[in-house]
Amino acid sequence: MRILIVEDEAGIIQFLQQGLEEEGYQITSASDGLKGFELIQKEDFDLVLLDWMLPKMTGLELCKAIRLKDTTTPILFLTAKDTIQETIEGLKAGANDYIKKPFSFDELLERIKIHFRNQKEQKILSLGTIEINVSQHRVLVNGNEVTLTHREYELLYYLVKNKGKVCTRSQIIEDVWDIHFDYDTGVIDVFINAIRKKLNLKIEEDYIKTVRGVGYIAND
Repeated sequence: MRILIVEDEAGIIQFLQQGLEEEGYQITSASDGLKGFELIQKEDFDLVLLDWMLPKMTGLELCKAIRLKDTTTPILFLTAKDTIQETIEGLKAGANDYIKKPFSFDELLERIKIHFRNQKEQKILSLGTIEINVSQHRVLVNGNEVTLTHREYELLYYLVKNKGKVCTRSQIIEDVWDIHFDYDTGVIDVFINAIRKKLNLKIEEDYIKTVRGVGYIAND
């Protein structure tokens, strides 16, 4: 799971990053709201930890901007602001949770786990006639279940999750295979061909397209 931390206090970023990475999360951080916005535009995250008072772009502004792009990713405010009106304002902007500074890391960790669990239980992704039930790890095509290997499922899930975006081979090999060194990305083509064969889609259902020399894109 990938978490974006947008926080202007270096000590808090270091504290959170160390603790969350020890729990197995992949962490990206930004020290101002504008940088956080740029990262959100370029990458997909599974959860955002967001400070309220940020330079260049406030946490509230960033929260609203994220929601214009993404309506489902959990956003947790970490802030010293704690009046009822401020809490309501944050929730109206699209935040899912609100944790007052100073906070217990153990409490934050449990809240993160709850949001991930809720998100997983509720999520069904679709791509044309393809439906992925994330909580059950099931793939259906026109209502009929398709059996994929674990890696095939993870690759299909990744492409559908990033629907409309070109996924480069290097991104796929890093995010799906978790390989961060030079590696023959030709293995991806083998898995894509296997997935296409198992999905057995019609010509007009060509939802996974090859971007020659770059990678793949999933589109309805």
